[in-house]
Amino acid sequence: MQLKVPASFRADETMQLRVPPEGIPGSEDEPDISGKSSISDSSSSEDRRKGRKAPRPPVRSRFAAAFVSRLAPLVAVLAPHVARLTAFLAPYARRMRPHYPRPGRTGWRRWIPSWRQSLGGFLTTLGLSSLFLVVAYAATDVPDNLNTYATQQDNVYFWADGTPMARTGWVQRQAMPLKDIPEDVRWAVLAAENESFYSDPGISFKGISRALFRTLGQGDTQGGSTITQQYVKNVYLNQSQTVRRKFTEAMIALKLDNQMSKDDILEGYLNTSWFGRGTYGIQRAAQAYYGKDVSELNASEAAFLAALLKGAGLYDPTLSSANRARAVERWTWTLDRMVLIGKLSKAERASYAKFPEPLKSNPLYDTGEQSDYLVELASQYAKKTAKIDDKDFDLGGYQIYTTFEKDREAQLTDAVTKARDKALKDDPKNAKTAHYGAASVAADGRILAVHGGPDHRTQGYNESNATTVPAGSAFMPFVYAAGLEHGVHKTRDGAATPVTGESVYDGDDGVPVTTPEGPYWDRSGKKVAAGNDDDKSYGQISLHRALALSVNTPFMQLGMDTGLDKVRATAEAAGLLPSSLGAQVPMMTQGSSTPSAIRMASGYSTFAAAGKHTEPYSVRQITHNGTKVPMVLPKPVRAVGADTAEEVTSALTDSFRTAHPGAAPDGVQVAGKAGTTQDDKAAWYVGTHKAVSTAVVVYRIDLAKSLEPLPLKGIDGTADDSVPYGIWSQAMSPLD
Repeated sequence: MQLKVPASFRADETMQLRVPPEGIPGSEDEPDISGKSSISDSSSSEDRRKGRKAPRPPVRSRFAAAFVSRLAPLVAVLAPHVARLTAFLAPYARRMRPHYPRPGRTGWRRWIPSWRQSLGGFLTTLGLSSLFLVVAYAATDVPDNLNTYATQQDNVYFWADGTPMARTGWVQRQAMPLKDIPEDVRWAVLAAENESFYSDPGISFKGISRALFRTLGQGDTQGGSTITQQYVKNVYLNQSQTVRRKFTEAMIALKLDNQMSKDDILEGYLNTSWFGRGTYGIQRAAQAYYGKDVSELNASEAAFLAALLKGAGLYDPTLSSANRARAVERWTWTLDRMVLIGKLSKAERASYAKFPEPLKSNPLYDTGEQSDYLVELASQYAKKTAKIDDKDFDLGGYQIYTTFEKDREAQLTDAVTKARDKALKDDPKNAKTAHYGAASVAADGRILAVHGGPDHRTQGYNESNATTVPAGSAFMPFVYAAGLEHGVHKTRDGAATPVTGESVYDGDDGVPVTTPEGPYWDRSGKKVAAGNDDDKSYGQISLHRALALSVNTPFMQLGMDTGLDKVRATAEAAGLLPSSLGAQVPMMTQGSSTPSAIRMASGYSTFAAAGKHTEPYSVRQITHNGTKVPMVLPKPVRAVGADTAEEVTSALTDSFRTAHPGAAPDGVQVAGKAGTTQDDKAAWYVGTHKAVSTAVVVYRIDLAKSLEPLPLKGIDGTADDSVPYGIWSQAMSPLD
C-alpha cells in the first residue's frame, strides 16, 4: 500500500508502509519496518539444506512487526482525514514559519520576529510551562511519613564494659500547641522570616526565582523560602541545597497550603525548627537560652530566638563576639519590623532598648557531676573522628561506646573528692580556688578515666584537659629521652656523642648553662642558670640517678647539649601537643610547657609501651540506630627507640622506689615521678602501673577573675605528704 503525502510536502516525497504476509505475524522471514528481510534468503536456504532450523529473530523485531500489522488498517482509515487537516493548516503554518532575514525589511529589523511570531512564542511557552506545573502539582503527593529532622532522639553513651553511662536527652522536642505560644513570639518569628505568611499561597515566587537564578548563574543556592516551605523541608525533605529539592519543596508547600490551616502549619514549624544548642522547637529553645517556658517569653527574647532561625552557629552570642554583633543587629531589625507591620507598639518597642543576653550554657544538658565531663570529651572526639557535624549529631540516634572504665572512674573521682574536702577543711580560703586535674591513659591510647572538676553544671572548665599550668620537673623524662635518642654536641659542628644513663653531669645548684661558644645569656644580659629544689647541690651525678632524685640542673644542660629542637620533637612524638610546649628556650627543659593531665599521662604511657605512642582516644565505636558508623582508631607510632624507653622507665622506677619505699611489693613494675615548679604554680605526680599511666595535677586559679595560676601556698601538701601523689596512689591501688 502506498500513501500519498499532502501537498505541503515536496511533490516527490512519498512514504511506503510494508505490511508482512497476512496471518503470519510470527514468520521467521517476516520483514522489519524498513522493508528489509530480517534473515537473508541465502542463509535460510543454507540452513534448510543442512537440516538446521533457521534462528528466530529477536522478540523486539517480532513485536514490532505484529504491531505494524495491526496498525495498518487504522492508518488506512485515518490517512484521508490527516491529509485534509494538514492541507487546511498548511497556509497558517507557512505564515507562522519565520523567514530570515525577513523580506520587506531593512537593517536590523530584518532579524526581528514579527509581533505575531513573538506573541505565538510567548503564548506557547506560557502554555507549556502552565501545563508542566499543573502536571507536576497533580503528580506531587504530601509524604505520609515525617523525616528524621522531625523525630529527634537521644544520644546514648556507654562505659567500656557496654553498660549505659549517660543519655543526652535534652535534644528531644517538646511540642507546644499554638495557643500556648504568645502572640508576640509568633509575630517575632513571622516578622523575621515571613511576614506575609497568612496571605501567601505557601510559596514565594520571588524567592524561588532568586534561588533558581543563583543556582543556575553562580553554582550555588539561596533561600527565599516561606515558612510553609521551611516546614516542608523540616518534616518531609532533607537539607540538601539543590534545584530538584527546592522544586519538590515548592510543589508540596502549595499542596500543603491547601490541605492544612495556616495556624497548623505555623504550629508545626515552631515545633520542628532547629535553634542550636541541641534544641528543636521554640519550647526547648526558650528553656535552653533563657531557662523558661515559651509562655514566659517577651517580644524582645522572642526576637532573639527568631534570629537563630537564620543559623544558630552564626547568631548564638556566647560563641564569639562576631556572633553577638550579628545577633544584636538581627534582634534590632526584627523588633523594628514588628512595629512596621503593626504587631508591636512604638512604646513597647522603646522599652526593649537592651539586648536580652541569653544564658551562657544550656541548662537542659544535665547528665551528672563527672559524667558530663566524660560526655563532653567523648562527643567532641566522636564528631571529629567520625566527621559528624554538630547539627547531625544533635539530631540524635547515636550510640557512643567509650573507653572509660566505670570502676576506675569512680576510684579516681573518690580520691580527688577526698583531697578536695580535706583542703577545704584545713585551709578553706586557699582551697576555694584549688583545682585538681587527673587522667588515666592506657599504653594503647585508651583514656580510661578523667577528673574534670567538681561538677560540670557549675564549672564547665575541664581540669583534666586544661593547658594552663607548667609541667615543671615532671617534664624531665622527655629531656632524658631526647638525649638518649640523639646524643649531645659539645662543639657546634662536631659529631654527636652518645649519652647513656651513666653519663655524668654537674648536679650543683645554680650551675650556669653553657653552649659550645660559652655561657648562655638571656635578653636582660644575665647568665641563665638552673636551680634545684631547696637549693640543694649533688655534685657530679649520673643522668639516671639525677632523674631518680629529680635533680634539675643536669637536665637543663642536657637539653642544651642535645638541642632544644630535638627536645621539643621528642616531647611531641611522645604525645605532648605542640601548642603547649611554649618558647624554645633553656627553661623548656625545666618544664615551662603547659600540657594537660591527659597529655602528660599519654606521654608517660609511651615509655611504658616500649617507645611507641598512640594518640589518646575516648571512643572505640559509634553506631547510629544500630548501624556502625565508620571511624578510624589511632595506630601506634614509634616515638623513641625501645632501648631509650626502657632506660627512661628504669630511671622512673628508681624514682618511685626512692621517694616511696615500700609503697609497692618488690618485683612489681611501678614507675613514677613528682613534678614541681620554681614559682610554686603547680604540683604534679605522673606514674605508670600495669601499662596504665595516671597524671595528677594540683593548682590554684580564680576562674572568676582570670586564668592566671596562683601560688599553691601549701595546698599541694609537703614533699613527704604530697597531695598529687596521694590522689595518684589511691586511684592506682592496689599496686600489686
